[in-house]
Amino acid sequence: MNLDKDALRAIRVEVMQVLYQYDLYRSEKIAFIPRFELEESEPIFQDIIDHLDEIDHIIESNLYNYSLYRLSFLDRSIIRLATYELKYTDLAKQVVINEAIELTKIYTNLDDEKQHKFNNKVIDQIAKAIEG
Repeated sequence: MNLDKDALRAIRVEVMQVLYQYDLYRSEKIAFIPRFELEESEPIFQDIIDHLDEIDHIIESNLYNYSLYRLSFLDRSIIRLATYELKYTDLAKQVVINEAIELTKIYTNLDDEKQHKFNNKVIDQIAKAIEG
């Protein structure tokens, strides 16, 4: 898959949005049927779902005095996507972290920098744990 930076960002955004919807539907115990506009997004989403228990375990073990389900649905989807990319792809660690923080700045910052700083710290810790 040879895609430019903008195409990769679009795929990340779509996967993030579908992960958000997945969590939202699951929290309400409603059946979820994902829909994708970009064909490249579906296999990534499915792979994340296939590895979700391990991804969530990695996140949980790197959250201090916090739990996975205390995170907002959107932040959880960004961190899950980043954890997946760090663990199961050969993307550069810094690219994954930078992209996750950009998504946080665009979609979840609430007029301050606290959320992207929190997500940055968590994802950086996850990257270090995965590297060993």
